[in-house]
Amino acid sequence: MNEGKPLLKVGILGCGPISQAGHFESAVKARNAELYAICDVAEDLRARMAATHAPKKAFSDYDAMLADPDVDAVIIATADAFHVAAAARALEAGKHVLCEKPLGMTVEEADGLRPVVEKSGKVFQVGHMKRYDAGLQSAKSFIDTEMGEMLALKAWYCDSTHRYAVTDAVQPYMIRSANAKKPSRNPKADLEQYFMLAHGSHLLDTARYFAGPILAVDARLRQRFGAYSWFIDVEFENGTMGHLDLTVAVRMDWHEGFQIYGEYGSILGKTYNPWLFKSSEVDIFSEKTGATSRVLGADGHFYRRQLEGFADTILDGGPLTGAGIEDGIASVRGMAAVMQSVRAKAPVKLVDAHGSV
Repeated sequence: MNEGKPLLKVGILGCGPISQAGHFESAVKARNAELYAICDVAEDLRARMAATHAPKKAFSDYDAMLADPDVDAVIIATADAFHVAAAARALEAGKHVLCEKPLGMTVEEADGLRPVVEKSGKVFQVGHMKRYDAGLQSAKSFIDTEMGEMLALKAWYCDSTHRYAVTDAVQPYMIRSANAKKPSRNPKADLEQYFMLAHGSHLLDTARYFAGPILAVDARLRQRFGAYSWFIDVEFENGTMGHLDLTVAVRMDWHEGFQIYGEYGSILGKTYNPWLFKSSEVDIFSEKTGATSRVLGADGHFYRRQLEGFADTILDGGPLTGAGIEDGIASVRGMAAVMQSVRAKAPVKLVDAHGSV
């Protein structure tokens, strides 16, 4: 706890799985925030979560929660289709916003949120929580301070056919409600889009976190036996050569990581199923020392660390340490460009990306 310091009073919109697995616990445990309010239209689900996590208030109406002057910030933890509209309402109500990834489902709606963020003057962060993985942070620090020019980056994000056995074992029992608000279309009706939004957003943001803005992508997709595999060649603005592998689902354990070649060193990282809350194992080789180092990263609760970083920015007035509005837009543009490149069988510049992911 931050003894003697104010706590950020957080309201969480949505009591579904992502809140139950990550956001409620984060707000309860955070050193600089408190779970002040929760909101969900499903009365049974809202009551159950209120009894479990003990917020100060529980709302059935989102506008009522936004009208509460004691709510400082809102976490948007709804279905993807509702992210942009919910974020805009919160910003217009004068609340800081931490919005789950992906920011939006189309390039146009993501772009449309930029002027709302700018006009509000509030802190806006997208929930790319992998930026709060201590292993990834150690890699980023080495890139920024010692590695010199980046030659090439390879990254892979391969969900596993066995991931549900793992998550069922480690996650809390998920409470669901037949009264929950659902988007007009089942998100899983189009698995190609669903997998790209759910997993591709992580892969693209990790690549950008390390290598900077992406100029263009050249993507291929092969679909067989229920698996979707994208191989994506990436052109970064700084000249780095990139290759991304997004495969859902591999017939093996969770397979995620990255390899980076630099002027004065190299990095090899292995990332785990996020619900294990285990920091990535990142081996950093420095030409200067001729030695490899690895940070332990004992605190692997990326969601709580993300909320604490968000709260620090608001309470202390410091710089944003997570993904901002431009990062969120770039991730959506990147995913849309990948999908367009697959259909066109040709490279696509991100500036030309449009429409839905």
